[in-house]
Amino acid sequence: MKTKREFLKSSALALGGAAAAPLISSPSQAAEMTGILKKGVKFSMVKEPDLSLVDQFKMLKEVGFDGTELRTENNTDYKIYREAVDKSGLPVHGIVNSDKPDLETAVKFAGDIGGDSVLYVARYDKKRPLMESWDETIAVIRRGLPAAEKHQVKILVENVWAGFLISALDMERYVDEVNHPWFGAYFDVGNNVRWGVPQHWIEVLGDRIGKLDIKEWDEKKHVNEGLRQGFSSELGDGTIDWAAVRAAIRKIGFKGWASAEVSGGGRERMAEISRRMDKVLGLV
Repeated sequence: MKTKREFLKSSALALGGAAAAPLISSPSQAAEMTGILKKGVKFSMVKEPDLSLVDQFKMLKEVGFDGTELRTENNTDYKIYREAVDKSGLPVHGIVNSDKPDLETAVKFAGDIGGDSVLYVARYDKKRPLMESWDETIAVIRRGLPAAEKHQVKILVENVWAGFLISALDMERYVDEVNHPWFGAYFDVGNNVRWGVPQHWIEVLGDRIGKLDIKEWDEKKHVNEGLRQGFSSELGDGTIDWAAVRAAIRKIGFKGWASAEVSGGGRERMAEISRRMDKVLGLV
């Protein structure tokens, strides 16, 4: 078996300054990430109840998304989602499993639907010693790895606000301790900013990163309006240095999915998110 590092370098999941960066890209940045990033979106963001499932998928494709992610709860209806994929031409690139310990079922669902990843959140029980949560969540991951290898689906741990894996070095150590070619990091750019600098994390994690979640952070709102208000700015209107994030992505040679995880809505809203992603991610 190849080592984790050898596998990631060869595949790169091919299935697939201090002020805010301006929303409008300069001509020199135009389309700099085309062919590098594929633009995804969480399907749970879609709020179009009058449209059929197939038409919701078609709408996402029409407004510019390359693919979407389902949640584990959709598993019972996977065949209708497979039909939506086939009729719309919009792939499901992954499954969001949150912190559910049944990774085997989530991995099989991802394989059945044509996806290549399962997002897993490693939770921290703050009433117990930190290393107990560390060891227990790694045990959950290791139980899921045979299924991941069988179905060719990567398990990717995401950085969230659980007070766990809150530095790039924590995440690096965690991924390396598992040390498996079908495991890596699902790096959330916006979640990171409470504890770190996104571009610095990207440089440290390097080819451990399997996929990216995209949301904005506004440090001014965080300071003046409250902690979670940091997420209230639209993509491109906050204080993330998106040019530096793009440079770090290029530096590590990442190529793959970057999925929006923001407040959703109907067709007009999803089109706006798509346009904003194009600009912050350098796809126009």
